[in-house]
Amino acid sequence: MSALSFDQPDLAQRLAAAGAEELDAAEFGIIGFDADTVVRQYNRFESQAAGLSPASVLSLPLFTTVAPCMNNYMVAQRFEDAAADGSALDDTIGYVLTLRMKPVKVLLRLLALPGAPMRYVLVQRRL
Repeated sequence: MSALSFDQPDLAQRLAAAGAEELDAAEFGIIGFDADTVVRQYNRFESQAAGLSPASVLSLPLFTTVAPCMNNYMVAQRFEDAAADGSALDDTIGYVLTLRMKPVKVLLRLLALPGAPMRYVLVQRRL
């Protein structure tokens, strides 16, 4: 199986089928969370880039505890809207991360499939 790529078209399906080793091999951040926004996956790249260990974020709410800087209409609301509409979400947006760090420009890719147990925020730090 080929390496995960931030831009690949079938990435939501690939992430759903990926194991921890494949997620950790990715060269971008992967945060997987459930319908209650609780973080269930947090890959090595994101852990190192954000300076947060998986143990410190797994089982915590993404948008209120782990990354409250994403609790807005640009990120969290898009997931809520897609879930309410029963529609797929695959948006890539320019963003600035500000929590616990010097502001850093990133690309976020927001992924959710109708009925899927996991949703994803992907973080590409190299612009």
